[in-house]
Parts: sequence; structure tokens; C-alpha cells
Amino acid sequence: MDALGFLRRLLLLNLLLLPLHSCSSVTQVFEAWCNKHGKTYSSEEEKQQRLEIFEDNYAFVKQHNEMSNSSYSLALNAFADLSHHEFKATHLGLAVAATSTTSSAARRNVGEPAGEVVRDNIPAAIDWSQEGAVTDVKDQGKCGASWAFAATGAIEGINKIVTGSLISLSEQELIDCDRPHNQSCEGGFVDYAYQFVIENHGIDTEYEYPYRGQNWVCDEQYLKRRYVTIDGYTDVPANNEKLLLQAVAAQPVSASICASDREFQFYHWGIFTGPCSTTLDHAVLIVGYGSLNELDYWIVKNSWGQWGMSGYILLLRNTGDPQGLCGINMLASYPTKTSPNPPAPPPPGPVMCDLLNYCPKGEFCCCSWSVLGLCLAWKCCAYSTACCKNQHHCRPSDFPVWNTKTNMYLKVSLIQNNYSCSIPEMRQQKQLRREDLPGSLLRESKEDQH
Repeated sequence: MDALGFLRRLLLLNLLLLPLHSCSSVTQVFEAWCNKHGKTYSSEEEKQQRLEIFEDNYAFVKQHNEMSNSSYSLALNAFADLSHHEFKATHLGLAVAATSTTSSAARRNVGEPAGEVVRDNIPAAIDWSQEGAVTDVKDQGKCGASWAFAATGAIEGINKIVTGSLISLSEQELIDCDRPHNQSCEGGFVDYAYQFVIENHGIDTEYEYPYRGQNWVCDEQYLKRRYVTIDGYTDVPANNEKLLLQAVAAQPVSASICASDREFQFYHWGIFTGPCSTTLDHAVLIVGYGSLNELDYWIVKNSWGQWGMSGYILLLRNTGDPQGLCGINMLASYPTKTSPNPPAPPPPGPVMCDLLNYCPKGEFCCCSWSVLGLCLAWKCCAYSTACCKNQHHCRPSDFPVWNTKTNMYLKVSLIQNNYSCSIPEMRQQKQLRREDLPGSLLRESKEDQH
């Protein structure tokens, strides 16, 4: 890490901790914030409700930044129109059952002999993002799948270290296909994701199986396309910061933390010192550690887009609490890899429906007209699922009803089994583009101090 650059930014900390710059009214700040973040609302009533929430968040951020003894600052980021309850309900993603560190089923690989040896010859500081072993920051959106992002981040890191190739991997494959152990956008556990990749003999890339930000049907075609493999995984013994430090010195490590405190929601820059509890509710990736002015810290990659320091947070280390700040020492793990990856699969070609008919790559055959069991006409669907019962439209087999208000399909459990589709086509979801982030954590965050 560029310590001089970091120090220069720390010298500006007093500026960051000054009160928010004055505007004629919070309403004007809100309007400017809406323009910056592209926020629109369905009605004046909703806009007024969001303004009231924004005003409360504005006062909270302003009060913190007026403190003279804080080592970090807050900002009105993209979450500033969300109440604290709304934020917690939509942007976390660690399954509650996974937070029990005493569960033998969840912590099967604790205490492997190689991991029990505490070494003294580890570097004083390391930043795997500067070593080229960390992909660009991603954004989970309102899907509670931080577990998937922490898992792919750790796998991406060890794959780069072992093979020399940094490949962005598919969180959506884990969300869609790693069931029933993990619960898609309703939460999950990183170790189960590792186990899924092991049993599937690999995982596809983000490019081929892109992120959609919601629960979807497992794409069987791309499930079989395996670019990166792992051999196993190791759980860092709970509440052992020395062994966690040793693990991070060797590779990026997934960890679980409490990220639901309000200060965490609006974190902007600096070494975060809390407050936060140890009730684990979010998964992140530890990509390094360091020290500055007698404060030790972890470098933590989050999955909330341009939140914090261009997607990262510096979390206080060596607090004296065995559980660590925000519980970061309680539930950490990392994948293991020594084997080479399989040969890259060939590009997906057309899908043959019969000897004369085919669908383009990435689409699937659906029989739209049959006589005596013989298909005479085919339709190409965007997903590897059954056709609607009326044989005219495409739909996921376990999301058969289209909700016109939310633009989403409903699960089969919510409707009668004999319902027939009536929507012409599944609405295509816009593919999320990777964000063009700065290469260094030390560059100025794009979030301002409003």
C-alpha cells in the first residue's frame, strides 16, 4: 500500500470531519443527491417520504462528521434515501444459521494441521488488490447474496496466485444453482458455496453467466462450463486473529461481519472503529492488512459498488477483543488450490432442437406445436426451462406467473399449479456492466460529503 499517499489523505481527515457544507435547505441537497444518483420516485407522496428519511440520514451524517476525534468519516451515499431497516433488509446476505461457529456441519474444515501453525515471518503489510489478485468491486444490489460475492472473490484470488490468471467468476451461478444449502438472494454461507464449486468440478465466468441481482433458475448449460476449480477449503479457527492474519498474508480470505450498523451504512473514508456488534449478517473479502499511526487495520472489499473507499473499508484490527471488530475474526475461511484448471471450454454454439432446427447460443428449444408427441415447430427461450402450458411462451419452470407491477415472475408456491402463462415473453433483464474502478484504494472516493 502507498503509505505516503495514504498519509496525505489522512492529513486531510480534519477537512472530512468538518460539518457538511451549508445549503439553503436540506431539500436542495436532496434534489442534488437525486440528480447525482439518478433517483426518481413513482409519486410525490413517495418522494416526500424519501425526503423525510434523507433528512434524518443527513442529520446523522452531519453529527458524526462534526466529531473531532473520529478516525473515519461518513457520507450521503447511494443508500441515503433508505431507512436503516430498509437497508438491513436488502443489502446484507449471510444466512442466520451460518453464524453458529459451533456447528460441526457448517465448520467441517476447522483446524487443519497446516493452518494451526502460527508463523512469525509474515509481512508487516500486504494488499492483494495491488498484487493483481482482486477483481473490480461488484455490486450485489438489493439481492442478499454477499455470501456469493465473498466466495467468488476468494476463489478469484487463489486462482490468480496459483495460475497467474485473474478471472471474474459468476456469482449468479451460485445464486441460481447452489440450492438448497444456500438460499439465493435470501442469504447463504460461504463454505457451502466452496463445497458447491468442488462438487460441480468448477465454476463459470461472470462474462458467460452474468449477474442479474435476483433469484433465477439454474442455467444447466452454463453450469457445465467450468473455467476455475478449487481443491478444498479451510476454516480459520474462530476468534484467532493471529491465524487469520497468517491466512490473509497468503491469499484473500472470506469473512463474516456485522455490517448492519448505521455508521457502516454511510461509511466513506478512514479507519472504521465502530460501533458495531458481533451479530454476523454480511460476508466480505479481506484482501490485506496494514498499520498507520499506531492503528492496525484490515483492508476489506465489499460488494456494494462505489460505497466507502471505492468499494473498500479499512476495519480496525488488534482491538483486544478475540472476536474482532464487527466479529471479523469469528467466521473466516478460504479456498485451497494446487491443481491446474481444466482446458477452457469451447464457445457455446447453436443448440440443436432436431436435425433441421436450432436455437442461437445461449437460448433453448421449446416445442410450440406438436402432433402425437412429434414436435413440428420450435420456439427459442432465453432460459433452460419448460415452456408455458399454452405452448406459446417461455418461462422459468418454478417462476410461472408474471407480476406486472414488479416486472418479475412469482414462484410456483405462490400460485395454483395449473396456472397457464399469459405474457408474450419474459422481459430481458439488463446485464450489469463491471464498474471502471480506480486501480488503487488511495484514490479519492467518488462519493462526496453531502
